[in-house]
Amino acid sequence: MTLILENATVIGDELALSFADGFEAYLALPLLRRACPCAGCQGEPDAMGRVLRPMVEHGPRAFELQKFETVGGYAIQLFWGDGHSTGIFSYSYLQKLAELPPV
Repeated sequence: MTLILENATVIGDELALSFADGFEAYLALPLLRRACPCAGCQGEPDAMGRVLRPMVEHGPRAFELQKFETVGGYAIQLFWGDGHSTGIFSYSYLQKLAELPPV
């Protein structure tokens, strides 16, 4: 099934998403930043397939979402206050994040 994002907006410190199938998600901005899927945040496999996870430190503006843009029909790209913007969040990944228990 193809996920279709109908609306996305920032409400307070959450990114609110609604999909065509009726699914809604409210994701805390710090959760999104810490879950950034880019190689700089999550690491990438070396030649042997081992994932080398980098040490990631978040500065004072790291959790301020400045803007977001849709990527094709499958993801959104988030642009953070500290300049980080390489994470592409697929709609299916965002739905999985929404199903996690609150921390």
